[in-house]
Amino acid sequence: MSDIVSEFNAYRSKMNDAILADNNKIIKRIFNLDTNAFAEGGALDKKTKELLGLVASTVLRCDDCIKYHLEASYNAGLKREEVVEALGIATLVGGTIVIPHLRRAYEFWDALEQQR
Repeated sequence: MSDIVSEFNAYRSKMNDAILADNNKIIKRIFNLDTNAFAEGGALDKKTKELLGLVASTVLRCDDCIKYHLEASYNAGLKREEVVEALGIATLVGGTIVIPHLRRAYEFWDALEQQR
């Protein structure tokens, strides 16, 4: 597994465990809502939900969120072309300020592809 992918996942897992260990009801509910929002089922399929999450995360310039949705998109079976098209829409909506995030998104997607 690529270092940037494994490092991101290890850090995310470690910190999520620390956050959830505090047993804060509001935080736990937000985590649960997030998990359920992107689950299979509903009018939208998982791939579409992940692309929506990726676009929103890119426009909001959240690198951790972008990485999370890139990996979820990859694991859901989305093709590079589909992800790149979604990132193009995100860049159009977000403007040139998202280009640094676009660069990191490309780097992370490449790392995902290299791991398999």
